[in-house]
Amino acid sequence: MRSLARRAVAFASLAACVAVPGPCARAETPGKAAAAALLEQFRRSVWAETIYAEFDLREMPRRGDERISHGRFWGARNERGPVTRFEVDGAGGAFSRHILIQGGPDFGLWTSEGTAGGTPLLAPVVPGSVITPFDLVPMPYLYWIDSVFTGVERIRGRQAYIFMISPPGDFASRAPGIKAVRAYLDAQYDALEQTEVIGADGRVAKTLTLLELRKVGSRWIPRDVDVRNEATRDKTRLTLTGVAVGIPADPAAFDPSRLGAPAAPATGEAFIRITQ
Repeated sequence: MRSLARRAVAFASLAACVAVPGPCARAETPGKAAAAALLEQFRRSVWAETIYAEFDLREMPRRGDERISHGRFWGARNERGPVTRFEVDGAGGAFSRHILIQGGPDFGLWTSEGTAGGTPLLAPVVPGSVITPFDLVPMPYLYWIDSVFTGVERIRGRQAYIFMISPPGDFASRAPGIKAVRAYLDAQYDALEQTEVIGADGRVAKTLTLLELRKVGSRWIPRDVDVRNEATRDKTRLTLTGVAVGIPADPAAFDPSRLGAPAAPATGEAFIRITQ
């Protein structure tokens, strides 16, 4: 992975997460209190700046043909925490599937098909995709209370602090296939380098990995993120194709009652296309 500049924007996941730089390089292993503070700092960094981005979803099955879908998202913060609106194209080419994810302790999920909970959180974003709303920013597991710092490890050449995060009882009852999530936080910047979803059998069921950062203007933008099903070896790659950071947020875009209506994309000089 490329070295990060002092001014960095890091992608948490899936999906996508723009975050401010963390404190100075953390060379020493933190104690329990310091580790908890690092995780809280990361939670606060999600959508510290508003964002609009466009992306490709490349389905890469172990067997069968690859397929590419297109999408876009808006990220901001409200009184409940970080909130993200995703729009993904359907068979007709229009952005027909809309997903709204409210982060924070009071997690919420809505789709253009209606209010969602339980199974829809783990349903593919598009047919055949490994990525689900559970993998998209702001990921619900970031706000689960039961988190334990387990140590330090190098991931793709960078030092990361490792947290094992267990779901609350209500989530566990609705999604018994998820035992925990192991999160790897960059030791220097507020970024998720990798997450591993642990299945009911204790094995890694799904892995999300940040592959590449690309400098856009003065910021480092996460260009590629892979999400892989470890059982089937099927994989989905999310690649950012354009981004605008620090633009004014439209509250209507994050209103669940208006989710069926399309939101206005960023245009003009604020939107920067990310080339190959």
